[in-house]
Amino acid sequence: MKIRELVKGLSCHFNTVRGEKICADSDVQLLLDKEITGITNDSRKVVPGSLFFCIVGANSDGHDYAAMAIEKGVSALVVQKDIDLSAAVQAEEPVIIRVEDSRLAMAVISAAFYGHPAEEMKIIGITGTKGKTTTTYMVRSILEAAGIRTGLVGTIETLYRTQEGEVRIPSANTTPESIVLQKLFRDMADSGVQAVVMEVSSQALMLHRTAGFIFDLGIFTNLSADHIGPNEHKDFEDYLHCKSKLFRQCRTGIFNGDDPWLERILEGHTCSVETFGLGADNDLRAENIELIHTPGELGIAFDTRGVLNLHAHVPAPGSFSVHNALCAIAVCRHFDVSEENICRALGQIHVRGRIEMVKVSDEFTLMIDYAHNAMALESLLKTLREYDPGRLVCVFGCGGNRSRDRRFEMGEVSGRLADFTIITSDNPRFEEPMDIIADIVTGIEPTGGKYIKIPDRKEAIRYAIENGQPGDIIVLAGKGHEDYQEIKGQKYPMDERVLIREVLEEAGK
Repeated sequence: MKIRELVKGLSCHFNTVRGEKICADSDVQLLLDKEITGITNDSRKVVPGSLFFCIVGANSDGHDYAAMAIEKGVSALVVQKDIDLSAAVQAEEPVIIRVEDSRLAMAVISAAFYGHPAEEMKIIGITGTKGKTTTTYMVRSILEAAGIRTGLVGTIETLYRTQEGEVRIPSANTTPESIVLQKLFRDMADSGVQAVVMEVSSQALMLHRTAGFIFDLGIFTNLSADHIGPNEHKDFEDYLHCKSKLFRQCRTGIFNGDDPWLERILEGHTCSVETFGLGADNDLRAENIELIHTPGELGIAFDTRGVLNLHAHVPAPGSFSVHNALCAIAVCRHFDVSEENICRALGQIHVRGRIEMVKVSDEFTLMIDYAHNAMALESLLKTLREYDPGRLVCVFGCGGNRSRDRRFEMGEVSGRLADFTIITSDNPRFEEPMDIIADIVTGIEPTGGKYIKIPDRKEAIRYAIENGQPGDIIVLAGKGHEDYQEIKGQKYPMDERVLIREVLEEAGK
């Protein structure tokens, strides 16, 4: 593909490695006509004929690898600042494409290189602090049940069907880099995918990972303080602003009308607006909410009113499950999915690591959830408390090399809301597990909450199961879908589902 086709819509300046000023239009035209056979932002993957994006990252700067890329025969470089190429051994003379923001350029060029695949499908983007993962799976389940082949991109995995079967790719980021995302879109479109539902993180919006295309539907679930700190967002205002960017990049916006930050999220929006929630002013609202508590299941049922009237049952607890389901219903309404397909799919929803029920006993309930900060843990425990458990038991730890405040806060939440806390290990990284546990204890102590310290996570789970009492609700919080434990720079296999199975087998159950 010619450079001129890749840079349409971008403001660029062109030059060559020699740095000589190009004045004649004919010289620029020659550069624009250069063929590009591949694109990458990884200097190790540069091959002759490729274009290399020099990206300024949190830990490294792609501009420092420009000379290496030239030596490997790169045909073009995208840069956003001056680069020193005096020491480069040139295999050929690459084109230097100077832009204001190389990340934005990467998104636009990637979309063009892969033939604008988003235009061949319906793209649904979901942003918000909580609920993104669960809602994406709900939407995909409903659309698939209606015969609409649907891809999913999110925190846990990328998932789509081909003629040969299902493709599952574990995720490194909630929202992939634009160059990866556009390749995924191309593969999905070529496989016959008709719609894609994806999680859109605030980081992705800030770093232009979703630039270069328009979302058909943009979704806002809710907003509360999160992802604020080094290498994330400088403050809550920045976090909010980045979330709101989605609604200047979509045709229709579907919003949680109950969220207190809605008005701020809507500032500057360019999309049409629809709302869902519990409030009477929402376009789609829930009424007659009923808690369901049966052996092995905590669920909820409700009726919808407004733009669609139906009765729904979701095998997941709490008001946030109502909001997630309402959101999914509001989305799928745009695909003319029947009420029957919506209700059937919602009744069978299962999301790995999100209030995931694991049957171990007829006497008490055990679940796995990804709640890994105080806000999420408080929301989870308050929800579970509504089901009137005999005891509410919380098993959790906190990650190492992260804010110590999170440990104090999670300890306080569990001490205040759980009847019993089992403090264990969760990705200690380069810290000592007992030091992290000591910080959690510091948060629990003032609450007077009962607790025990069991650093080994498998032993903590064993203790919870062996000491489960009739009517207990036991939640293993923090790991969710993760299947590893990160210790001293290495990730070791550790899946809580496997640990539970091993504990049961070792007990002869």
